[in-house]
Amino acid sequence: MARRQTFWLHLLFLACWTSVGEAEYMKYKDPKQSINVRIKDLMDRMTLAEKIGQMTQIERKVASAQVMKDYFIGSLLSGGGSVPGPQASASDWVNMVNELQKGSLSTRLGIPMIYGIDAVHGHNNVYKATIFPHNIGLGATRQVDPALVKRIGEATALEVRATGIPYVFAPCIAVCRDPRWGRCYESYSEDHNIVQEMTEIIPGLQGDVPANFHKGVPYISGKVKVAACAKHFVGDGGTHNGINENNTIVNRDGLLSIHMPAYYNSIMKGVATVMVSYSSWNGVKMHANHDLVTGYLKDTLHFRGFVISDWQGIDRITSPPGANYTYSVQAGINAGIDMVMVPNDYSEYINALTSLVNKHVIPMSRIDDAVRRILRVKFTMGLFESPLADLSLVDQLGKKEHRELAREAVRKSLVLLKNGKSRNDSFLPLPKKAAKILVAGSHADNLGYQCGGWTIEWQGASGNITVGTTILGAIKTTVGHSTEVVYSENPDEKIVKDNGFSYAIVVVGEPPYTETAGDNLNLTLPDPGPSTIRTVCGAIKCVVIIISGRPVVIEPYVHLMDALVAAWLPGSEGQGVTDVLFGDYGFTGKLSRTWFKSVDQLPMNVGDMHYDPLFPFGFGLTTVPTTARLSSSSPAAVAAGAGAAAAATADIRKEAYWVVSLFLGLSMAWVSTYVL
Repeated sequence: MARRQTFWLHLLFLACWTSVGEAEYMKYKDPKQSINVRIKDLMDRMTLAEKIGQMTQIERKVASAQVMKDYFIGSLLSGGGSVPGPQASASDWVNMVNELQKGSLSTRLGIPMIYGIDAVHGHNNVYKATIFPHNIGLGATRQVDPALVKRIGEATALEVRATGIPYVFAPCIAVCRDPRWGRCYESYSEDHNIVQEMTEIIPGLQGDVPANFHKGVPYISGKVKVAACAKHFVGDGGTHNGINENNTIVNRDGLLSIHMPAYYNSIMKGVATVMVSYSSWNGVKMHANHDLVTGYLKDTLHFRGFVISDWQGIDRITSPPGANYTYSVQAGINAGIDMVMVPNDYSEYINALTSLVNKHVIPMSRIDDAVRRILRVKFTMGLFESPLADLSLVDQLGKKEHRELAREAVRKSLVLLKNGKSRNDSFLPLPKKAAKILVAGSHADNLGYQCGGWTIEWQGASGNITVGTTILGAIKTTVGHSTEVVYSENPDEKIVKDNGFSYAIVVVGEPPYTETAGDNLNLTLPDPGPSTIRTVCGAIKCVVIIISGRPVVIEPYVHLMDALVAAWLPGSEGQGVTDVLFGDYGFTGKLSRTWFKSVDQLPMNVGDMHYDPLFPFGFGLTTVPTTARLSSSSPAAVAAGAGAAAAATADIRKEAYWVVSLFLGLSMAWVSTYVL
């Protein structure tokens, strides 16, 4: 009898030990298991509160380790200008992100959060980061180096990871059809074909998809890569009169042929997330558009990453925003949004969504679909295995190689619109050893203006806002030691006429702006730009450099200029401008946008019936690199000038041929793109 009791006690102990062993083994924590197995195992263990927490993204300012733990928050973000502290170092960022991550890891299931940030032209929120040209400039580089944006993506990913962040809200793949739109500089081009080419930044950010890759599945290839976000789905660049967050009025064929193709390319390249646009399509808010978010993006294009809202995007489903918040949550989630950028009042969102699920207004299947997609991205990027960042990459922030890459991007993005007042009177490149030169204009020595919006602050800022080189600083280091450089932001006639200047460089343009604050119905060159051009260029030979996020009205002043350069928003490396201006490299950039004569022509895009631009889409003069021009009157200078003039003339002929060819090929391009 005693032996039997002992036997059964041993058996009971063995059963309990086995049960405990099984309980301790969690498949979702085992990297040897397939992602689908890990997702299922984890979701089987999750409560409704834990699932809804995963669908919630909040701003770092309202977050704490305790909030992350109590509400099971799935994601954090930094909005524009939201930083750990003034001029915070990479180490400061890493420590902040890790402290918040520890709150997530302390939850019952230990699901790591994912931290996102706007890194739209480099790691633009972070002091000392490399600031690359905005997308409109990168679109102008397309005929020189199609892989350039991929290298920029790689550098950006490294700098973002240096601060402990694994997720970026980039790239913007809008097709801007009207430069009056305040986000036009975030668009690579008015032509969807160029935007499609520029999605090559995605494998730069995330890594190249493997040969056996399944279309639609997100792909992020390791600790030096980040999850990307294609935005803003869909039609954000086509709103009426270019008004931000407005209505895109176009039939379905137009939407799919112009605004949708780059999403197809992004999904083919494994993009992890897609952000929904504030705008509407024919009166229907995109944040509430089930047909396009679920029906087209998820079901037709087979996108299997997660869909995220824009900042308070679901609030804006109603007018005024937030007028019926419960309805907005219902409409947004049922449309197919998986993660909501709340970003502040997370308890209201969580309570509303919980109530809607409990009342069966939102089905549990929709919640499970959302959470499955979010977890897929987190597992794919290795977040469960490496949830905490270390300091091993902090030296990548703003490093020399990245600044050299940005400098290369600047010189390849510059578009030469005029070179000489006649075909035989080439003005560029400039001689480095002139006796005395004038540098003028509001943008010549202002790094913040040079970088534009989305730099350190959401709206950008004026002045020495980060580490970089202004155009004036670059000029001073480029010209000969004996050349005197005189800087006057807005000189009067006496200064211009009485100083015997060899020539002048005038740098003017738009102040920084972002989103609705940048909407502009007249697109005039801000004061004192026009008066500076008239005063300087009316008296001495001059080149005008336009710093802007789009074409602006310049026709009234072009006749005064000896040369005209569109420099867009070049970012932190002003030396890229002087590299080309003084002939160390040639001009090669081509307009990614039509440059209009008058705003009365807008919207006007290549292929339109009444196409009559000041400078057509694809236009851009070229010059031959030279270091031989020692002075404006030397024999070498004359020879170089003649060569540049010949090159420019030949280039005009080529561009005319190219534009005609483009007209003839538009219909074929449309057909090839639309057949998805």
